[in-house]
Amino acid sequence: MIFGYLDPGSGSMILQAVIGGLAGIGVAFKAYRARRAINKTGTGSEPGDVSEAEEATQPSES
Repeated sequence: MIFGYLDPGSGSMILQAVIGGLAGIGVAFKAYRARRAINKTGTGSEPGDVSEAEEATQPSES
C-alpha cells in the first residue's frame, strides 16, 4: 500500500481548512437566521423607503 507524503505543514493546512469551513457555515447560518427574522417580522424596508431620520438629514425640495 502506498500512502501520500504528508509533511508537518499539511496537517496545519488541513486543520485550518476545517476550522475555516466551520466558521463559514456559522456565518452563513447567522445570515440566514437574520434574513428569516426580518421576513417574519416585516421590519425590513423596501428599496426606496426613507426613514424619518433619513428624511431629517436630506435637503428639502423647495
